[in-house]
Amino acid sequence: MNILQIKDRGLEIEELGRLPEDIVELIYEHQLFKLFTAKELGGKDLELLEGVKVFQQMSALDGNFGWLVTIGTGGNAFIPTLNNEICEKIFSPRNAVIAGSGYPTGIAVKIDGGYRVTGQWKYCSGADYATTFTMNCFVEYEGIRTDKIISCSVNCDQVEVLHDWRAMGLKATASHTIRVQDVWVPEKEIFQLGIIKNKYGSAVHSFPFGAFAEASFVSVCLGITENFLEEASVLVKQRKHDPSRTERMGAIQFLLMQQQKNFKQLEEKFYSKLNEYWQKHKEGHELTEEELQLFSQMGKDIAASCVDIANSLIRKLGMDAITETSSINRIWRNLYTAAQHSFLTP
Repeated sequence: MNILQIKDRGLEIEELGRLPEDIVELIYEHQLFKLFTAKELGGKDLELLEGVKVFQQMSALDGNFGWLVTIGTGGNAFIPTLNNEICEKIFSPRNAVIAGSGYPTGIAVKIDGGYRVTGQWKYCSGADYATTFTMNCFVEYEGIRTDKIISCSVNCDQVEVLHDWRAMGLKATASHTIRVQDVWVPEKEIFQLGIIKNKYGSAVHSFPFGAFAEASFVSVCLGITENFLEEASVLVKQRKHDPSRTERMGAIQFLLMQQQKNFKQLEEKFYSKLNEYWQKHKEGHELTEEELQLFSQMGKDIAASCVDIANSLIRKLGMDAITETSSINRIWRNLYTAAQHSFLTP
């Protein structure tokens, strides 16, 4: 199967509620969950901009697909934080992918050699095929809950997936709640961002995590918006030959051209700033708090602008706009859902 054929399978993907097996296999074949994984671990070891552009390209094929590639690759951020043995065990398999949550909605009871972990975590995209789950917990010591938070890695066979993802879009991302009950997590399977424990890290892994996540989600929104504009263009072309719609379709076509231009400006702005920050990082310059805040605000503004672009056109596209099985409606819902991520909302 050619990866470009995914664009024609959006409705099938949504109605299935998860990625079909042959598309998951395609991800493994093209190492799309390992864009920032060292080659020694079976990855592609891309630079930051290369990987982020892949996120956009995959999201332009289908929002669910792009989101899952992005989230799956996002788990690569934890690679340097685990000792060699655990890192190789988690990331070496061909089908290795992490799902999980950064919210501390679990409790880790400290005992000799590790922790007993209990809790549940929402919105764990890719839960249906994750090989490892990561989760944050408050530590409890001698019956007293502390303010200390730890990050745990747990094998998928110890995790219960609650199939409760019911969003308006990105329906096939399997962003379900997960639950564990009194699971033993050894000390060596605890990790913390910024603490390096092996040789498999790259410059991507030391890039500020918040900016890395923001850039990742912005690229998904850009990709879905690109897909939306392509589909809108197809619909406009189909209708412009109808004599009863000539004047109206001319106005819509002009608006479409304006929004295509706006989109290109957003795209250029985003990649120009990301490239600037990436070059600074590679040269050893630490990004300031002000720079990181500016980047974060830019990401929120671009996500909002992507939604505005889609909204400016959606009501002019007839019944396709409100028919759930139409491509334009599905893409629009996927964009709204992606842009609702906490990293992108005001």
